[in-house]
Amino acid sequence: MGNPHTPLRYSLLYLSEMITFPNAKLNLGLRILRKRADGYHLLETIFLPITLTDALEIVPQKGALEDTWRQSGITIDGAVESNTVIRTIQMIREEVAIPPLEVELLKKIPFGAGLGGGSADAAFALKMLNQRFSLNLSEEEMARKMARIGADCPFFIYNKPMLATGIGEVLTPIEIPHELQQASVVLIKPSLSISTKEAYAQITCHPEAKGSLPSLLQKSLDQWQDLFINDFEASLFGRHPILPKIKESLCKAGAFYTAMTGSGSAIYGFFHTPIAIDPLQSIYPDSFVWQGNIA
Repeated sequence: MGNPHTPLRYSLLYLSEMITFPNAKLNLGLRILRKRADGYHLLETIFLPITLTDALEIVPQKGALEDTWRQSGITIDGAVESNTVIRTIQMIREEVAIPPLEVELLKKIPFGAGLGGGSADAAFALKMLNQRFSLNLSEEEMARKMARIGADCPFFIYNKPMLATGIGEVLTPIEIPHELQQASVVLIKPSLSISTKEAYAQITCHPEAKGSLPSLLQKSLDQWQDLFINDFEASLFGRHPILPKIKESLCKAGAFYTAMTGSGSAIYGFFHTPIAIDPLQSIYPDSFVWQGNIA
C-alpha cells in the first residue's frame, strides 16, 4: 500500500460524492455502571456531534492493483493497515468486490482526546462506500457493521444526539435543550494523550447512576455542573494536574458547563455566546484550542 504524504488534491470548499467531513463528538455525562465478565464496562452517556471535522476522500483507482493511502494534518500513530478507515474498507471487501481505492485523509481531530475522531472517520467511510457502490445498507445495518470496528462507531452513522448504553453501542435518540443547541463549544486538548487502558485502570463503577442522564437534561443549565458527571475525571485529574487546570480556566472564561469528554484528555466548555479564545491559547500554547458548535 502506498503512503505518500501529500495534501488533499481537491479544494475542501466543494463537496463531491467521494469527499466527506467526519466530525468529532462530545460526551455529556459519562457514568461507568459495572464491569462485565469479559472485561468490558457497561456505561451510560450522551453523545453530541460537534462541528470539528476531518476531511476524507475516497476515489476508485482505474488500473491500480492496490489501495493508495495519503494522510496529512495531524500525524497518526501506527501502521496504515490498523487505521479505522482501511479496516472498514477491508471489512466491506469481505462481502462485496470493491476496486482498489485512493484514500486521502486530512486529520484535524486530535486523537487520544476522547473526541472519537478515528471512529468518525470509519463510519463516514462506510457511508461513502454505501453510496458510491450502491450497497443499499440501511443505517441500522451500517451501525451493526461499525460495532465491529469500535464501540462508539455506530453513533457516527446516525450522527445526532444519542443516549448511549451497553458498552456505547446501544443508541437511543434524545432531545437536547434549545439553549444547548445554540451554545458555543470551546475545546482544549493538551499535548497529553490518555490511553483507554490508563483511563479504566482505576475507574470506580457507579451502578446507582443507571438511567439518570435523560432526566438531568430537564434541569436548568446552571445546575448542570454539579449533575452531569464524567466518572473518569475522579481518577485522571489527580494524575494529570493540567486537566483540572484547563477545566477551571474554562469556568473562569464564563462556561456554564465544562467537563472532560470520553476518557480524555480533551476538556470542553459550553458558553451562551462565542468568546475570544486567544487568551486561552496564550495560557495553553502547546494545546489544541478550538471553538465551534454542536452539529
